[in-house]
Amino acid sequence: MILLKKYALQFVGIPYRYGGATPMGGLDCSGFMQILLRSCGIDPPGDQSAQALFDYFCIYGMRDKYACGALAFFGKDGKNISHIGMLLDQYRMIHAAGGDSTVKTIDDAIGKEAFIKIDLVKYRKDLLAVIRPDYS
Repeated sequence: MILLKKYALQFVGIPYRYGGATPMGGLDCSGFMQILLRSCGIDPPGDQSAQALFDYFCIYGMRDKYACGALAFFGKDGKNISHIGMLLDQYRMIHAAGGDSTVKTIDDAIGKEAFIKIDLVKYRKDLLAVIRPDYS
């Protein structure tokens, strides 16, 4: 987990871009999580939106495991997941935050202060679940 944490921290400051899946072009929350998960050999099939990752890890993960590498899912309910981040420890997470579907360029990201950043897990009030993937 120490290597995953070090790898994740290298992305701090990369601009948010809605639908973004590459560090050079910008990343949204699920694009960022896909990169981190793939670095550990985890590549869930099909769509990898925040909702799809929640659905997948509800089956293949350990719930309520607040530890480095756990995924924090946010939204209205289990059918409306709108955001995902990865825990660095039991209190902090790294995530692509501050953006929405209108953030398509670096200028948009700068204007909204939308970047990959570290926040407290309680930063958002809509936390639904914390699930730790099986990294073995």
